Amino acid sequence: MEKIQRTLAAKKFKKIAYIALVALLAGWVIFRFAAVASENSRFVFNASRVAADTGLPVMAIEMSNTTGTLYEPLAVKNNRAYVSGARAKKLRAGQKVGDGKIVSVSSNIDYDTGMYVVRTSGVADGLQMAEFNADGHFVPLYAVTDGTVYVAENGVAVARNIEIARQDSETAYIKSGLNNGDVVILSSVRAGDKVQIKK
Repeated sequence: MEKIQRTLAAKKFKKIAYIALVALLAGWVIFRFAAVASENSRFVFNASRVAADTGLPVMAIEMSNTTGTLYEPLAVKNNRAYVSGARAKKLRAGQKVGDGKIVSVSSNIDYDTGMYVVRTSGVADGLQMAEFNADGHFVPLYAVTDGTVYVAENGVAVARNIEIARQDSETAYIKSGLNNGDVVILSSVRAGDKVQIKK
């Protein structure tokens, strides 16, 4: 036992133990650097790099003339509804509302309410939807920003100015700016971004 204690206490043993510890630590550091380098050399998915190389995956719709319906809410009571001037312009006699229809839209303000009177026939009391049907191009409202949509041209997002004829809470009916075959991007992009259309 004394021999072991003398050996451990010897300067030579302490020096050897210290060198072995430093060598072990250096070996571990070298191993970690080698492992990291090996991981980096392999292909690791990077969304930004893929988007720059092959294009950002986006959802899109191809424009074609279709028949669509927009909806204007009406609070009806006793076959009457009161609306603002801007909303009165969106309504007309004969327009379908629920199981009934609009009979007339006043051209003058009702002095008692400060609103325009919409008279209906066969419409139940409560919140109803007046329907507006049209043929043309329809785009989800969330794809429109300040009168602009993004269109995919040769794999690149291009800003296109449009004119909206009419809209409801979800859909815009486009008056001009889009043609049949245009691919309108529904995802968030910037002008000049490479895009890859997802089916």
